[in-house]
Amino acid sequence: MSIRFASAASAVAFIASFATPAFASDTEAAVVGPVDNAATEITGTEITIAPDAAVALRAIEPIDLATASYQSDAEPAITVSGSATLTSDYRFRGVSQTDEGMAIQGGFTISHASGAYIGTWGSNLAGWGTFGGANMELDIFAGYAMPVGEGTLDVGGTWFMYPSGADTTDFVEFYAKLSGDAGPLSLTAGVAYAPSQEALGKVFLTGAAAAAGIPDDAGDKEDNLYLFGDASFAIPDSPLSISAHLGYSDGNAGLGPNGTSIAPTGTYFDWSVTAAVTALPGLDLAVAYVDTDISQAESAYLLPNFAKLDGGRIAGSTIVFSVTASF
Repeated sequence: MSIRFASAASAVAFIASFATPAFASDTEAAVVGPVDNAATEITGTEITIAPDAAVALRAIEPIDLATASYQSDAEPAITVSGSATLTSDYRFRGVSQTDEGMAIQGGFTISHASGAYIGTWGSNLAGWGTFGGANMELDIFAGYAMPVGEGTLDVGGTWFMYPSGADTTDFVEFYAKLSGDAGPLSLTAGVAYAPSQEALGKVFLTGAAAAAGIPDDAGDKEDNLYLFGDASFAIPDSPLSISAHLGYSDGNAGLGPNGTSIAPTGTYFDWSVTAAVTALPGLDLAVAYVDTDISQAESAYLLPNFAKLDGGRIAGSTIVFSVTASF
């Protein structure tokens, strides 16, 4: 067998490389094992190898670049996600915050690989109390999510703000929720607690007192407890998902300094069932049935605040439509 090279130096280098295994590209052959130099003859730029020389040739396995590991493929330490929603009604724990009118909502979250995160979310408001200013709710939240067994524990806090509104509108609430999977179901159980604050106080005992602007207990501070559970099920091989929510509120049974309360009748349940479909990647359409166990008689003492401007209920059953774009 003869091999021709461009120069004598190349031929010599070729023979020298036989002392150790050679490496080649995925289209070349490699020489494996030693070569009997006595059985080789170099003449100028040509090498002649005797037929019985101990030379073994094999093909090099090609490298699968698709499975190769690169530093650039690592998950980023910080990620940003967010969404924007157009909804037919903003229901907060079953009670309309927009006089059963439409709302534009949106927010974003900055998450760290460690589990820490911080974010904000906002919505327009109307018809329930007197927040003043921009008639807008702006929430700022931060927390930490950590694995616990087969699930995830998420703890944090939310600062509820009403920009340019009265000084006594803002309040803080802390939360903890545990989520995980049970077969095809995704389950979440949580608790939210707002410690005693003036924004949650039983300042007005009746809606009439709130309408007159005469507080029954100015400066009163109250706390609020909210327990909740959620379950969702994604239908296999389809863009459809079904989810359900149940919540329980325990707070003051009057009206806060701005004619509102996050537990208007003191204690009550709220629930909802939602069907959502992913129309396009990042675009979801949803329809939800929302209700509470607050009866018209139970909320009568809160009128005229706890009602639409035309006198309709804001805590009764309703159907809510929404479209959400997320990234």
